[in-house]
Amino acid sequence: MARCLTKFMSKLLNHPPVKPLLSDEHFSVDYHPQTQGKIERWHQTLKNRILLENYYLPGDLEASIGRFVDHYNHRRYHESLSNLTPADVYFGRGQTILLERESIKRNTIQKRRLQHQKKAA
Repeated sequence: MARCLTKFMSKLLNHPPVKPLLSDEHFSVDYHPQTQGKIERWHQTLKNRILLENYYLPGDLEASIGRFVDHYNHRRYHESLSNLTPADVYFGRGQTILLERESIKRNTIQKRRLQHQKKAA
């Protein structure tokens, strides 16, 4: 199904298929989502987002897909990627972000302990 949808979308939009940053090229039998779960899930999310609106011109649909891809790759945090965006992982910023988050967490816990100790005293 993913290949069918990708081929359909690429023909409809007259450009190569769009795919998420961290997906590998993977071919399998159509209508078997368990063998290509990531791309199937991505297509389901894209389809659900696209069906929320009506598009009267092909350019409107194209722009909406472009906005979705940008949101998915650069703004949406993915739990399976330690709550990072695919772009962060792809461009190697992931470890730096995780270390910064850990530092912020430690500082916050330390401040809360101090506040609690001041209240208790």
